[in-house]
Amino acid sequence: MTILLYDLVGRDTARPFSPHCWKAAMALAHKGLDISTVPTRFLEVPTVEGGVSKLVPVIRDGEKVVADSFAIALYLDEAYPERPTLFSGDGGKAMARFIERWSQLTIHPYVTTAAIMDLHAMQDEANAAYFRQNREQRFGKRLEEVMAARDAGLGAFRASLEPLRSTLAYQPFIGGQSPLFADYIVFGALQWARIASPFRLLDDSDVVAQWFERCLDLHDGLGRKVAAAAAAAA
Repeated sequence: MTILLYDLVGRDTARPFSPHCWKAAMALAHKGLDISTVPTRFLEVPTVEGGVSKLVPVIRDGEKVVADSFAIALYLDEAYPERPTLFSGDGGKAMARFIERWSQLTIHPYVTTAAIMDLHAMQDEANAAYFRQNREQRFGKRLEEVMAARDAGLGAFRASLEPLRSTLAYQPFIGGQSPLFADYIVFGALQWARIASPFRLLDDSDVVAQWFERCLDLHDGLGRKVAAAAAAAA
């Protein structure tokens, strides 16, 4: 049976950008499950599956509806134990919880700073107005002021990835010799940046960038099927 994945998009339905939806998409691909995506814009999220969640991703697997990327991954491992594991046991679940907290406190804030105006530009008129109002209320400043800290913060952002960089010096994936859901958590954050903005977060020589390239190649190049954001013409 095909699983439905409600996937956050902007004006272009072929460019899903949400870090959390990418986590779910990679988890579903890891399990080798057939999916059908439902492109969903910000203003459409409250209508998904009768308003089951204020956020996407949401999946429907037959009669089962699950919201939240981590809950989706847990569900997939429980519902399809015969397929490749996303956690490799309780220890992997605990590690993934730590990685999720680290990613959302370390990577997400800077990606927001770096890409916020690009994310705004991806939306149609109504969703752009929603995005601006929602984010400006959240940050207490205009989107343009949020992005103003981008260049000055780049060095600190790159330095903050040292724990990941050091880990990847020992092994090809966060999960070890092959990826686990912990990899998809960090991948989702960097894929968000890649799709939304042409701003360069990492040097090609960085082992984190090299790990990200390996992740883009996973599952028949699922991550590469959406092209990176192109720089605006001069």
